[in-house]
Amino acid sequence: MAVEEVICETTTAECENEDFIMVTEIESIPMSSPDITEDDIRAVSDVVRSGRLALGPKTEEFERRIAEYVGAKYAVAVNSGTSALHLMARAMGLGPGDEVLVPSFTFAASVNAPIYVGATPVFVDIEPDTYNLDPQDLEKKITPCTKAIIAVDVFGHPADWREITRIAGRYDLKVIDDSCEALGAEYEGTKLGRFGDVAAFAFYPNKQITTGEGGMIVTNDCETASICRSMRNQGRGEMGAWLEHERLGYNYRMTEMSAALGITQIMRIEKILAKRQQVARMYNDRLSCLDHVSPPVIRPNVKMSWFVYIATLAEGLDRDQVMRDMMNMGIPTRGYFSPMHQQSYIQKSLGTRKWTLPVTESAAKRTIALPFHGNLSLAEVEHVVDALSECTRRQHS
Repeated sequence: MAVEEVICETTTAECENEDFIMVTEIESIPMSSPDITEDDIRAVSDVVRSGRLALGPKTEEFERRIAEYVGAKYAVAVNSGTSALHLMARAMGLGPGDEVLVPSFTFAASVNAPIYVGATPVFVDIEPDTYNLDPQDLEKKITPCTKAIIAVDVFGHPADWREITRIAGRYDLKVIDDSCEALGAEYEGTKLGRFGDVAAFAFYPNKQITTGEGGMIVTNDCETASICRSMRNQGRGEMGAWLEHERLGYNYRMTEMSAALGITQIMRIEKILAKRQQVARMYNDRLSCLDHVSPPVIRPNVKMSWFVYIATLAEGLDRDQVMRDMMNMGIPTRGYFSPMHQQSYIQKSLGTRKWTLPVTESAAKRTIALPFHGNLSLAEVEHVVDALSECTRRQHS
C-alpha cells in the first residue's frame, strides 16, 4: 500500500467515544533513533584499524560529498553545528556593536553564535504556520546597527528565502543560513545551503544523517571557507607549520571516524529522507482523526526534510500536561521550542523589555514533538496518535 493511501483506521466515532480504550502490545518507542547499517559500522571500524584518526582523507571526502550534494563550492567539516555557527559568525566579521536578527523560536546555538563574538541578538517573531522567521517582522527590526540575519530552517522546513534575501540585499546585510535541521530540504527547487553568504548543517544522532557529533559549513566564497578552515584548526594556515598560527582559532576539527560515518550516510541520504517522509505522512494521515491537534504546515514551494515531527495543540490545551500524561503511558515527547528571549541567561544579559513576540510565545506553548525516526512502523505511529488522542480528549471531557 502506498504511503499516501494509508488512512486512519480508528473511526471518528471511536475517536470521540469516551469509552474507547487503547490496547497495544508495543512496549517502548524511542524519541529518535539514528539510521545505522552494517556498512556504517564497517566504515568506522576500518578507520580505527587504519590508525589515521584525525586530519585525514575521510574528512576531505565527506566535505567534497556534502558540497556536491548541496551544490556549493566549498565545505568545511567541524565537530558540531554549534561550532559551525560560531565560525560563520566570526568569518562574517560580526563583533561588538553589531546587531544580528535571529528568531527566538530556535535552538540555543542560533542565538549563542552572535553572543560568542560579542554581537547582540535581536529577536524576530515567526510565521504562524511554518514557525520560521517572519520576513515582515524581520524588516521592522532593522536598525543602523544591524549587520546580519541568522535565518533558521526550523524542523527541516525552509525559511522564506526569497523575502529574506530581498531584505538583506536592500539593507546590505550578511546572511547566515542555520540549516542545521534541514539537510536535503529545497526552496523553489534549490537545495538549502546555497542561500545567503554561508550555511551550516549538523549531524547529531537525531538529525537526517549522523556523524555522532558533527557539523558542516558550506559557502561559495573561497575566503570564507579558508578562514573557517583555519579557525577550526587552532588558527593554523592551510600551508603553515603545525606550531604557527595566523589567527585566533579553536579545536573544532571533525574526527576521521565521524567523517567515515558521514560518508556512508550521505551516500544513502535520499533513502533515509524517503523513510522519514513516509513516517511523517503516516502521522499526517492519523492526525486527521483528531479535533484538537494540527499536523505541520508545508508550503507548496518547498521540499521538507523531516528532522522532527511537530504537532500543534489547539488553544486552551495544556501542552505540558499532555506531555506528562503521554509519558505516564510510556511515550516520550518534547516541547519545541522554549523561546530564547525568555531564557534566564538571555534575560540577565540582554533584558526582555523590547521583545514582543506573540506568535513565538503562543507556538512555544502549543507545539509538541512526537517520537520520530525513519524506522517507525505504522503500528507504532498509531500507538502514539491514539495516546495523543486520549490525552487531549481528557482535557475536553
